[in-house]
Amino acid sequence: MRIPGLRALLFLIFTLILLSSHAQDMPLLLRNVTTISVIDGTIRSNQSVLIEAGKIKAIGNHVSLSNAGKKAIEINGAGKFLIPGLWDMHVHLEGADLVEDNQALLPLFLTYGITTVRDCASDLGEQVLRWRSEIKQGKLIGPTIYTAGLKLEGKNSIWKGDLEIENETELSQMLDRLDGYKVDFVKITENTLKGDLFLKSVKAAHARGYRVSGHVPIDLTIRELVAAGFTSIEHASYLMRLGYDQEGITADLLSGKISRSEAEARYAGPFDQAKAIEGYKFLAGAGTFVCPTLIGGRQLAYLDETDHRADVSLQYLTQKYVANYQWRVDRMANETPEQRRQRKERYQFLLHQMPYIQNAGVTIIAGSDAAALNTYVYPAESLIAELELFAEAGLTPLQILQAATINGARYFGLASTTAGLEAGKDADLVLLDKNPLQGVDALRTVQAVIARGRYFSRGDLDRIREQVKKTKLALDRRK
Repeated sequence: MRIPGLRALLFLIFTLILLSSHAQDMPLLLRNVTTISVIDGTIRSNQSVLIEAGKIKAIGNHVSLSNAGKKAIEINGAGKFLIPGLWDMHVHLEGADLVEDNQALLPLFLTYGITTVRDCASDLGEQVLRWRSEIKQGKLIGPTIYTAGLKLEGKNSIWKGDLEIENETELSQMLDRLDGYKVDFVKITENTLKGDLFLKSVKAAHARGYRVSGHVPIDLTIRELVAAGFTSIEHASYLMRLGYDQEGITADLLSGKISRSEAEARYAGPFDQAKAIEGYKFLAGAGTFVCPTLIGGRQLAYLDETDHRADVSLQYLTQKYVANYQWRVDRMANETPEQRRQRKERYQFLLHQMPYIQNAGVTIIAGSDAAALNTYVYPAESLIAELELFAEAGLTPLQILQAATINGARYFGLASTTAGLEAGKDADLVLLDKNPLQGVDALRTVQAVIARGRYFSRGDLDRIREQVKKTKLALDRRK
């Protein structure tokens, strides 16, 4: 039920921030900042950055830039560090009954320095497409959205609102529908979609020029998917199959020699690290992206040891949104101590693989998998938590920055126009109090954000958070 006055409240949030932030059509000059290159880690102090019409116009000497053109609003960035805006490359804005709940959270991403998100499809796909457009037009405050809209699946899948197919004719029809939506990429999952049609879906989407992402069906190999045009593997847990005889297991499964449960049991046997590294190098050579999404596994693995009742993020999420977390809590309630121990071991093993994946040359894109259905994987906050796990795994600060900025742009072929500190690139930027090359904790010291050229001070960001809290309370009063 839509509550009276909610649209007015959301409009008020936009208006207050719009009025308190600097006008988008007036040049902005950041002076005395220290710039951080996410390409090679180069640090340059005492830089000035001129921003105009949503773009970085020039970077250089303050005196020359301040006299370069029409009058600009100047912001003193002394002692601050400037990086490109962060990209969360795996979120789900989902829940047909959570439209207002999700919309209210869109500005929250900016307060964490997240200026771009990749929405990996949900039952809210058509609504997300509208939000994508409204944010571009400046009608909504939030991160730039790239979206798959609705994902491809088999008949009677567990997922709501997907595009279900059981033959190539239906596949073509659904791809036509995605063409009409003008989606940014295609997402495919394997709940009920059989491997042969899954593979044909990858090939067909790739043939239409789409980037194709998704899960890895147990009746296909990763090499088959990559050869068919798979752009990215979502969830690094699928990569663990590379440490086994994946071709042999798949062949035995398809021939009927083993069942699905027996195939899964084989993937739980002794792990061949050298074979896995060979597989990682294959992915690197093929240019395949990997989005690890570690934080969800971490939250579930340590659910029995963690009291989430005081989590800060809960003050932004409606009761209706958080209620969706309970299904996994209930499902895990009867796990034995041995099952809990095994869950922790699996998570730690995956974490241990991260340096191998990175060192093999795989392009890692940072994504949280934040969604109403993913228990305690909070919108916005969970990306920073994910990056902290990257650090725990042993990735360097520069590698972590790259995974959360330029690699996302590379995924979409946009590295020449965004996610960097060069003249001509999009002005999606974050000003930090601490040097992110000295530790990932610096990403929790956001002083200001520039999104599509609009400057949000720390005060603006704090006001956004307060308004999100108020909206949450208003939504909680729904009948």
